[in-house]
Amino acid sequence: MRRYIAYLSYVLRHKWFVFLECCKLGVPWLGLTHDWSKLLPSEFIPYARHFHLPDGSKRPKQRDKTGYYKPTDTGDPDFDYAWFLHQKRNKHHWQYWTQPEDGGGTKVLGMPDRYRCEMLADWRGAGKVQGTPNTSLWYHDNSHKLCLDEGTRDWIEEILNR
Repeated sequence: MRRYIAYLSYVLRHKWFVFLECCKLGVPWLGLTHDWSKLLPSEFIPYARHFHLPDGSKRPKQRDKTGYYKPTDTGDPDFDYAWFLHQKRNKHHWQYWTQPEDGGGTKVLGMPDRYRCEMLADWRGAGKVQGTPNTSLWYHDNSHKLCLDEGTRDWIEEILNR
């Protein structure tokens, strides 16, 4: 039970920081509704089990020095499926806007401004709750891993370079 309480505490702190950032970016409603799918059993239970031990303590860090972790390479099929569901349920994830093409490759779709704002707020909120609040540095270190359309990439870089 402790792992579930610990994970719920994390989700609520994350949602709070994302809400504050969404307000700054002019999309407060998206801040209020941000990541509600994480409270569904199909996401909540696998996430709690993946990130927390039964006593509620955090599992050892699985992130690299930049704060990045590869969520599709965990060795935890329950978490992998929960992560898949999460990114396809939530339009603020860049993965939502990618489409596998027959024969290989990926088509990257344009991301509407409101979800760009929520994505940036998500990155900032996650950084604050995880103790790595420098979003510009995180983006610099990880941007090559993100499949973003040109308009979204330009927008993100303009905001982060201000």
